[in-house]
Amino acid sequence: MRAVVLKDGKLSLDDIPEPVPGPGEVLVKVLACGICGSDKSCAVHGPDFNRASQAAFGVDMLDLDQPIVLGHEFVAEVLSYGPETQRTVPVGTRVVAMPILLREQQVMLGLAGTATPGGYAERMVLTEALLIPVPDGLDTETAALTEPLAVALRSLGRVDAGGEDVPLVVGCGPIGLAVITLLKARGLGPIVAADLSPERREFARRLGADIVVDPRERSPYEAWTGAAVTDDPARMAPPTAVAGQLPLRPTIGFECTGAPGVLQQLISGAPAGSRIAVAGINLGSDTIEPAQAIVKELDLRFSLYYSPQEFAQTLTMLAEGELDATALITGRTGLAGVADAFERLSDSPADAKILIDPSK
Repeated sequence: MRAVVLKDGKLSLDDIPEPVPGPGEVLVKVLACGICGSDKSCAVHGPDFNRASQAAFGVDMLDLDQPIVLGHEFVAEVLSYGPETQRTVPVGTRVVAMPILLREQQVMLGLAGTATPGGYAERMVLTEALLIPVPDGLDTETAALTEPLAVALRSLGRVDAGGEDVPLVVGCGPIGLAVITLLKARGLGPIVAADLSPERREFARRLGADIVVDPRERSPYEAWTGAAVTDDPARMAPPTAVAGQLPLRPTIGFECTGAPGVLQQLISGAPAGSRIAVAGINLGSDTIEPAQAIVKELDLRFSLYYSPQEFAQTLTMLAEGELDATALITGRTGLAGVADAFERLSDSPADAKILIDPSK
């Protein structure tokens, strides 16, 4: 079968053996797969990913000595079942699934080799127990947004977003835009969003941001504080030890760039008592001033992936129309165009999510 293979930092369209489902697994046909920013990072910064995972868990996230088939944001169709399966999902059903094979040695799909390819391939193997059928009323392209929106849902959960919270989203790339979509669905606001790119700022407006800021012209942090001002004591954030009671609603920030220095900007600009979710991936070193965060009693909470419950909840929200995220999809390509799509996503701020259709 055809697949896009990553080797030595380069993408190529190759023929690879069709994967074979093991016990408790199914063979599926990939219908659509999104290109994620982390896919681009793996292609360019694979050794940096491994340094981070080695430091955290003592293992390499990527086996850079073998070809890798990327792709973890997929919708697929069930083709056949392997041994020891329940077969409760009929052949021909469209499904999504967390990108994990629940084997004795767990496999992270989209980060593994050609024997267990990700969604940049015509077919792949999934764990039966993780399959979630796509409701009939939900189109395939929108269902392909389940995974990236689940990442955003996780970041909201990490800062307990809700109630009177006033959010700031720094960085309006795919992660930031997904966060804005979830914030809007939750009815939180006013939503303040900041990005250097006028195209990204326009995306943020379309997806629900109420106040959109060009950081070169206006401080996002002043806009955030201004949006949170209230004279109603019942709506104010709890007091902190040093700052005391401020005339502000609770404030939550989302660092969605991964750019060095931005987290410290958030620490410096955030109102006292803010909760900050760090969703952007910085694979290098960074410098922060902990004393500022301590004096302000800030919460810094880092976010990655999602729980099975958050993944399923995201699909339900899409199916029931609670999330309107179709504006995230800005392009489509077949397998032969994936390398060009990577370049396009690197150079064009007018693109957010490009979907791969392996049948083309």
